[in-house]
Amino acid sequence: MISKSKKTESSIYGLMAEFENPNDLLAAAKRAHAEGYRNLDAYAPFPVEGLAEAIHVHRNRLPRIVLIGGIVGALVGFGMQYYAAVIDYPLNVGGRPFNSWPSFIPITFEVTILFAAFTAILAMFALNGLPQPYHPVFNVPRFALATRDRFFLCIEARDPKFDPAATKKFLESLNPHGVYEVKP
Repeated sequence: MISKSKKTESSIYGLMAEFENPNDLLAAAKRAHAEGYRNLDAYAPFPVEGLAEAIHVHRNRLPRIVLIGGIVGALVGFGMQYYAAVIDYPLNVGGRPFNSWPSFIPITFEVTILFAAFTAILAMFALNGLPQPYHPVFNVPRFALATRDRFFLCIEARDPKFDPAATKKFLESLNPHGVYEVKP
């Protein structure tokens, strides 16, 4: 048997509060995190300094992924040249050894940069969940103002502390322009 609160939680994506300026949004985000909400997101028409720290978004795995892509690129670049010069078609040019690694450095470098760049682009799209033509927050009519002059804080229903009535009361205590229910 599903309890009423679980049924309510699954029928909505979350609750969203609208603010008129970035300072109110920043204060609301800090207070929401202090109250124990962890699954929240903020939307603003421009970057707000300190907002990522206020909602504790520190999940940047991109540098490690790009490093791995660069290392794979270096190994592929060096391996291609080694295979061509030593195994597949060895040529004795001026008595040099077949594995003359100093001559492999420029191509190895270029392939390293190529792989790292493509890895960065693909990982950025994957980690950001792009392309994302639909998101539940688009169901809130006022959310269209997020690209112009309004600021929004959304607490998701999957948050362990989320209770529709208590969360709505909490958001209303932050003095927003409005609090909206976000349907999935």
